[in-house]
Amino acid sequence: MITVNPLEVDGMIFMAVSVELPKTNLLMISNDIGYIMCAALDVDIFNEIPKLQERNVVAGRAMGVRTIDELLHAPLQKVTDASKAYGWEVGMTGKDALLKIS
Repeated sequence: MITVNPLEVDGMIFMAVSVELPKTNLLMISNDIGYIMCAALDVDIFNEIPKLQERNVVAGRAMGVRTIDELLHAPLQKVTDASKAYGWEVGMTGKDALLKIS
């Protein structure tokens, strides 16, 4: 099942997406600038492939999360180079990262 819902974070609205997959869930929270996601997707690809680096994708990844709430409160394990322009750092919570792009 795929669930898409608006999500309020300190008065700012984001979109929360949850995709139930066999033995795991794909979780994302986004707005028009960037997104955070669970470790089911790869952030490194946006930093390693020159053609993708040009896109300046603002993204961060947290590991070991199973719900949107856990994604909000987990520390980001990886962030794209482009996200650093918004003050994102490895170790900051997903919530703190999202508020920097609101």
